[in-house]
Amino acid sequence: MDIAEVAKCTGVPASTLRYYEKKGLIASVGRQGIRRRFAPGVLDQLALIALGQAAGLSLDEIGSMLSPNGGPAINRRLLVDKADEIERTIRQLRAVSRGLRHAAACRAPSHAECPTFQRLLRAAASGALESRRQGSDMQRNGKQRRAE
Repeated sequence: MDIAEVAKCTGVPASTLRYYEKKGLIASVGRQGIRRRFAPGVLDQLALIALGQAAGLSLDEIGSMLSPNGGPAINRRLLVDKADEIERTIRQLRAVSRGLRHAAACRAPSHAECPTFQRLLRAAASGALESRRQGSDMQRNGKQRRAE
């Protein structure tokens, strides 16, 4: 398949396909004139990349889970960690959603006087702070790994 066919089948722009190839996520099998050609298996590789991105994995994390032949080499620990992160985010978003719904329907004269709203507000705030703290820790750890 040439690069235009792959782009059409997947909806992934040719520029992105070239970038993925440069990063080693996919590999062309040659050229036909000036156009790159890919084996049909590239469609599965692109589906794995899309799935990884939907899960919030970076391209480097996704690349680490692709074997040299392009098949999956799944890092189960990374997937468990990502699933745990998603679960934390879901809990935080549920708390925020409950708080917003309660605020919209609350009959208290002021939200400052509503214990339910105040409890949900604290829960959402602590979750947001935890999320920011984890993001800072991850950035700091990433910088340390690069320095090593």
